[in-house]
Parts: sequence; structure tokens; C-alpha cells
Amino acid sequence: MTEGLDPLGSRLRDLVGDRTAKVLDRGLGLHTVGDLLGHLPRRYAERGELTDLSSLRVDDEVTVVADVMDVSSRRMRHRKGTVLEVVVGDGRGRLVLTFFNQAWRERQLRVGQRGLFSGKVGDFKGKRQLAHPDYLMLDPTDPGGTDGPADSGQPEDADLAETFARALIPVYPATSALPSWKVAQCLRIALDGLGEVPDPVPPAVRLGRGLVGLADAYRLVHRPDDRHDVARGLARLRYDEAFVLQVVLAQRRWASSGLPAIPRPGRPDGLVAAFDERLPFTLTAGQQEVAATLADDLAESHPMHRLLQGEVGSGKTVVALRAMLTVVDAGGQAALLAPTEVLAQQHLRSIEALLGPLAHRGQLGGDDRGTRVALLTGSQPAPARRKALLDLASGEAGLVVGTHALLQENVDFFDLGLVVVDEQHRFGVEQRDALRSKADQPPHVLVMTATPIPRTVAITVFGDLEVSTLTELPAGRPTITTHVVPAAEKPHYVDRAWQRVREEVAAGHQCYVVCPRIGGQESDEDTALSDDLGPRPPIAVLDLHEALLGGPLAGLRVGMLHGRLPGEEKDAVMRSFADGELDVLVATTVVEVGVDVPNATAMVVMDADRFGVSQLHQLRGRVGRGSAPGLCLLVTEGEPGTPARTRLDAVAETMDGFALSRLDLEQRREGDVLGTSQAGIRSSLRVLRVVRDEETIVAAREDASALVSDDPDLGSHPVLRAAVGRLVDADRADYLDKT
Repeated sequence: MTEGLDPLGSRLRDLVGDRTAKVLDRGLGLHTVGDLLGHLPRRYAERGELTDLSSLRVDDEVTVVADVMDVSSRRMRHRKGTVLEVVVGDGRGRLVLTFFNQAWRERQLRVGQRGLFSGKVGDFKGKRQLAHPDYLMLDPTDPGGTDGPADSGQPEDADLAETFARALIPVYPATSALPSWKVAQCLRIALDGLGEVPDPVPPAVRLGRGLVGLADAYRLVHRPDDRHDVARGLARLRYDEAFVLQVVLAQRRWASSGLPAIPRPGRPDGLVAAFDERLPFTLTAGQQEVAATLADDLAESHPMHRLLQGEVGSGKTVVALRAMLTVVDAGGQAALLAPTEVLAQQHLRSIEALLGPLAHRGQLGGDDRGTRVALLTGSQPAPARRKALLDLASGEAGLVVGTHALLQENVDFFDLGLVVVDEQHRFGVEQRDALRSKADQPPHVLVMTATPIPRTVAITVFGDLEVSTLTELPAGRPTITTHVVPAAEKPHYVDRAWQRVREEVAAGHQCYVVCPRIGGQESDEDTALSDDLGPRPPIAVLDLHEALLGGPLAGLRVGMLHGRLPGEEKDAVMRSFADGELDVLVATTVVEVGVDVPNATAMVVMDADRFGVSQLHQLRGRVGRGSAPGLCLLVTEGEPGTPARTRLDAVAETMDGFALSRLDLEQRREGDVLGTSQAGIRSSLRVLRVVRDEETIVAAREDASALVSDDPDLGSHPVLRAAVGRLVDADRADYLDKT
């Protein structure tokens, strides 16, 4: 082992030689000793148990434990040479190992022996097989089986047998050029020379949590005597990942608390008070509590960084608007950044409706206690755009709602005091940071999401933000009933769905019909896909709109809305629907969030299995927003018992968005949970799972917060500081700093 302060940073080429190091690099992306030790077994085979061969899937790279059941050799019919076929089994299923022109392997593969067999699963005449697999016989019957030729499948170093003498046999993610036991051989070399390693978790924290040292953790997961060893080792490694990440986030919170910001205290007789007088309803207890929290944050001399999440219809927009008006009362401006023009237009209409004359100060019929509201989008006519830019630069407009157009260089604010980001997951890091940079001093930031986020995800992905949650719905909000419509099993149910749409329209209401794609000239963004796709293309807006006009909805006023329409046309369609000039709106997920038409009572989601659980919950939140109850029909061709159908059944059974969000996250990969913009965090999480490991993450956050409050720069913890440095490279630091 190379000597040095950090043996985990030693190059693999110095440990295993250039040839093996290149294979480890190309095949598995491993460069250092730390990378190798962090390459954990994907599972552990019990020495006395066999692999369930029935679970193997074609094209998977596998390593299985099986018994040799039959060995036979035959000549090939159409060319020279022989084929050696070895049948291995687990007592229930069988797998064929095929070797061409390698009859000598018959001496090593004896009936009754048990071995590890590694290769890519193929299919030949209905039988699963491994062609030219690597193998390691666990109980060779003759010495030649262990010290055979290098290409025999046996280990070149007899000391490796110690690894497989234990009750648990580690099975590693491997490649065709590097089977599992060769990875184990490299790990044996690393562990034998490891000694003690610098530990990023301080001794007091480690002892307080009952965790083993880092070097011991690696030995426990790679050389376990039993499952308890594995659990102890993994517990330590999970904590490592959670702790280092939470230290980074705690440093961000500490740094943010030290930044200067202009306090924006409320006024008892200002615009907020006038707005409250106009409200036709009473704020819920939850809204009042969050509103008070935001007011306290805005009055501080350091920037607010808060995430506001809430159930569909819980009233986040009203709470955010009160915060924006508080900043206007204090002489500043507030910007609301929306992901789409449809949503920006909807926010503008909602804000103007809520404010009434307070949104038109200095204009005919306006209230002098109020302000002005500007709109800035990419498709605005030039005169409207120039007027909006002038109102922002002069301070005439205290509020602005906009899309990505707000981020352009020629957009200047008189005094930007608050940035509200709606549906934050739709924006990249650079986009959010561009808007923040338009203030002379760091503005206060409020991030909103209508997608409920479990606590563990919130404190991992948004760990540098304080979190407020709205769960209470306003009193009198009608119920939404959801039904799954099984199109394949009962086609007549689809006919009944269209009848229900006609009944709702006949009762004076309106309906949405949502499709997963636009149709026509496709793009990748047109389709919301699940992992359970059917044999046909997803239903498209363009096709269904035409079919409905000439079929089940003939005679109704059916409009169409999707992302490829020009901005003005999209707004015109949405206004027509909001004004009751359309009975049915056939749309993509542009109506997913923010669209508020109280008269819309029904929604039909076509190919519903192609949407995620949380997305379906968001979509159905567009109905039942008035006085009449809502109805959501999820049309699917998914078969009962499939994952897709299970998701839909779950949506139909509950309106609890947090329960559905957890279900959604549990069914997704960790990278999907964290999102593409969290690339640095995602790549650092090898064993920690943000949905599963709640206790570990909460404990790590507590420990990290306490440590950083005492030692913000980690001057007394050089090993931890180095670990933070490895996590927060340039790209990751950029992400974490700008989120």
C-alpha cells in the first residue's frame, strides 16, 4: 500500500498493476483505492445455498452459485470442432454453460461440484445459457482445479480461497473482462495492506452513534462472517455519505446566515392589510402560521431561503402573494418565476383577481394603496414587453410574473427584494441564480412546490433551505373521486367515461382530457413515459381532439392546448376555457400545475399508466376547485397486478399527496429521486437511500449542524474537510451554492 496521509486516494495502478487497473477503470470506473473499497457487493451468496436460477433475465450480466449436474461434449455439425455443454442447476431450474473447442474444461467441471459462474444470460432454443462464462469452483476435487491456466476461470492467487471459505460469498458488480471473484482478488490485496485510514467522522460523533471505524467498515462489508457484519459495515458507510453531505449543507446554511440582506419588515397599515380586507375567505391555521414565519424571515438582515411545499389546493399562492406584498410595503419589488407561459398567465390572472383595484395603482379605478403587476414572457408583443421592462426598472411595478424571459440581461429591477420560484424542479441552477443576481444585495428567496416531498428528500435535496409545509385544505373544498378505467378488460367503460363527460357538461360544468403526448412532429419532450409501455404509441392530443370532435363528444365545444402552440394562442385557449367558452379542453400536462378554473369538475387522463404517481395527483388537482365535487377517470390498458396498474390503484385509493409521493419515490431509482441537476449529490450516494434511510439522514443532520455551528470552516477536522472537498468539486459547489 502506498504510504501517505490518505491511502484511499492511492492509485490502483500502484496496487494491482497497470493492466488490471486499466480494466477496473474502463469497466467499472474505479481509479483509486477508495473507489475500489467503495465498490460494494451487490449481494451475498450463502455458501450452503444456491442461486434462484428462475430469477435470471436474458441479457443480464450475472454471477450465480450452482451445482454441476451434467457435462457432455459433441462435435459441431456444420464446422470443425466440438461444443462442451455443462448443465448447472439449483434443484429447481437449470442453466447451460456452453464452451466451443475447449474440451479440456471437462476435467475441471465435474458433476457434483459447486461453483460461481459469471457471464451474460442468453437464450438458445428456449433455454437460458451462458456462452464461455468465467467460473470459480468452490470445492475443486483436484489441485489442478485451483492452480490451472490463467484462462481456466480459476483465481491466479490461491490465497483468494480464504474469501470463499466464509459463510457469505460477496458477489460484486462486474464486467465480462473482470468477473466477481477477480474484483474480490483486487479487494483482498487492498484490504491486506490497508491498516488504519483517516476517518472523516470525528471520534465523538462516531462513538455517540455506536459506529465502527471506517477501515473496519470496509472489512465488514467485504469479508463478513455473517449478515450482522454486513449490517454494521453498511450502517457506517451510509452514515458517512449522509454526514458529509449534511456538513456541506450545514455550511451553506451557516454561510447564508452571514450574508447581508435588506430587511423587509411588514407594515400594520400597508398593502398586506388592505389585501387581507379584500380576501373573500379566512386563511387556514396552517396558512396563518406559514405567513407569520415568512414575515419573520423577511424582517431579518440576512436572506430568507425557504421551501414552501403543500398539498394540491392548500393555498400556497395566497401565502406567497402576502410575502410579496410585504416586500412591496417595505419599498422593494418581488418577482414570481413560473416554468411555462400558461402558468405565468394563470398566476397573473389569479393575482389580479385577488388584488382587484390594489393591482392598478395610478390607473383608472385603481387603489392608491396598491401597486402594479407586470407580466414578462418570451412571446409578448414588443410594445407590451417595453412597457413591462420600463415599469420594472422605474419601480412602478412592485410585482412581476414571468417565465425564463425574466432572466435575460436586459431585464433590470429598481429594487428586487424577493424571488419566488414556482415549481422549482422545472428550473436549472443557472436560471435561478440569474434572477437572484439582479438584486444589489442578495434577495430573499422562496421556493414553492406543489409536489409533496418526504422529509428525508427535503433535508437531502433542499438541505440548505428551511422547509415549511401546508397540509390543511381550505374549509368547504369539495371532494375529488378517482376511478381507474380498464380499457383493455372492459372497453365499454371507456364509452361510459365519455358519457360522464357529456353529463358534466350538460350540468353546466367543464372537463379536461389529458394525453401523454402532442402528436404530429414528435419531440422527446412530448411524452411522459412510465417504465411499463404498451406496444402502441401513447395517445396524442392532435389525434384524440379530432376523434372526439367527430365521435363521442360531437356537438360539444372542444378546445386543444399543448406546448407547441404560439404563446398568444395558448393564452387565448386558456382564457376561453376559463371564461366558459369551451366545454372540454384536450391538453398535455401544460395544465398540470397552477391552472385554476373553478367550473372544471371532471378530468379524463388517457394512458394514465404513462404518468408518475405524483404527476397524476397534481393533474387531478385541477378539478373540484369550485363548489362542485370533482371526478378523475384514469384510462389505462395496463393489466391488473402490473406495476403500472398498482400505481393507478394507489392514486384512486387516496388523496394524501405525501403518501403518494413516498410511494412514487420508492418505485423510482435514486438518480430519479434526486434529479438531473443534483448530479454531484447523486454520484456521491452509493449506499444511502434518501427515501429508506430516514433515521440515518436525520441523525447526520443533527450531528452536522452541531459540528458546523462550533467549527464552520472545519479547521479542527482536517479529514472531514478533505472529504467535503472531494464531494464539493467545482460543479457540485456551483450547484449547492446556487440552489
